[in-house]
Amino acid sequence: ETRLSRRRLAVLAVFSCYSLVNAFQWIQYSILSNVFAGFYGVSFTQIDWLSMVYMVAYVPLILPATWLLDARGLRLTALLGAGLNALGAWLKCGSLAPQRYPLTLAAQAVCAVAQVFILGLPSRIASVWFGPTEVSTACAVAVLGNQLGTAIGFLLPPVLVPNTPNDIDLMAHNISIMFYGTAIVSTLLFFLAGVVFEEKPKYPPSHSQAILQNKPPEDYSYKQSIINLFKNIPFILLLISYGIMTGAFYSVSTLLNQMIVTHYEGEEVNAGRIGLTLVVAGMVGSIICGLWLDYTKTYKQTTLIVYILSFIGLLVFTFTLDLGYLIVVFVTGGVLGFFMTGYLPLGFEFAVEITYPESEGTSSGLLNASAQIFGIVFTLVQGKLTTDYSPRAGNIFLCAWIFVGIILTALIKSDLRRHNVNSGIMNLDVKAVPVDSPVEPENTTLKIQSAL
Repeated sequence: ETRLSRRRLAVLAVFSCYSLVNAFQWIQYSILSNVFAGFYGVSFTQIDWLSMVYMVAYVPLILPATWLLDARGLRLTALLGAGLNALGAWLKCGSLAPQRYPLTLAAQAVCAVAQVFILGLPSRIASVWFGPTEVSTACAVAVLGNQLGTAIGFLLPPVLVPNTPNDIDLMAHNISIMFYGTAIVSTLLFFLAGVVFEEKPKYPPSHSQAILQNKPPEDYSYKQSIINLFKNIPFILLLISYGIMTGAFYSVSTLLNQMIVTHYEGEEVNAGRIGLTLVVAGMVGSIICGLWLDYTKTYKQTTLIVYILSFIGLLVFTFTLDLGYLIVVFVTGGVLGFFMTGYLPLGFEFAVEITYPESEGTSSGLLNASAQIFGIVFTLVQGKLTTDYSPRAGNIFLCAWIFVGIILTALIKSDLRRHNVNSGIMNLDVKAVPVDSPVEPENTTLKIQSAL
């Protein structure tokens, strides 16, 4: 029996909110890189590391985190993410002095560890709690929370913490408002997660989940699941192409303040607004893509088209950035964000489709690990090119890599395994029992195997 649980909406809402706060804490330093560099008396590179620590922490911790998700379940993983997020926020409140850069870096590292238990959950929450006609939309909404946090992180810090280099005490006061507010909200969300999150609904929401939930635990091997994923050639191609696109987005987000201020001096607030435009447009793109996937199931086609349009958007953004008109940057940034950020839930759902019945958390975790690795490399290289040459040189570097991602995406062979199961496309392998055999009905074997 399959049913939809009313609790699913509360689970999705609470997860989206604490994912939002985690993303806000990721970008709150970078969008004020010149302010925090002056406050702590450090270089721009050291401020960039406050963003890149999110990427560095993710790579070595993702396999233990996905193992924990598979072995101990959704509730514990969700509480770890929300709890560490709150802990990191409170530690930042102790770093409100110019000499305390190491403490704020350590606090950001705690938030980065929290992210490991957050980024892999959207596809798991969508699959475990939502029905087949709403799973892609639910995944998009879960990713949306993270994107909204980035958007608020672009908008709010420049308003709360204006650049006052001649009054460090005022700057510290303004930063304290941002840090304490974040800590209070993240703590509230931690307690809400404890109330709302359950391991799974009473009844599975889809046939594919019913099959997985009825599978004996001893039949599952985390190690074998990892091996299966790395033997799946379409998934490997998606792993690289997703890493390129999302890593490029991380790099652009981290360096946006530097790119804007290079051509438009003193426009820190507008740099934040451009970042907000980029991410809000991406949120709209995410929802539209999620609804489109639920309606059409055209995973490869949609992913490829969005990838190509992201490439075109970045080219246009690159060659119009220095025209001297901020309104042009707002428009091109919005177009870029619509497609580049809108791609994120597409990759998650495409991976789940081509890897079913492997764990959604494992495939999502590997995708995010790839994104973090590419994000670190892209941020370092683009930052160097931006500093030594110009923002255009750094953006052209990203364009070249995204073109490679287009080619890899085109090579992916689409095999919609989960969709086939939910559509009733199955092989029934019934073990024959003689008519006169004294065997109880419960001893007969009915093995349902999806058409893989």
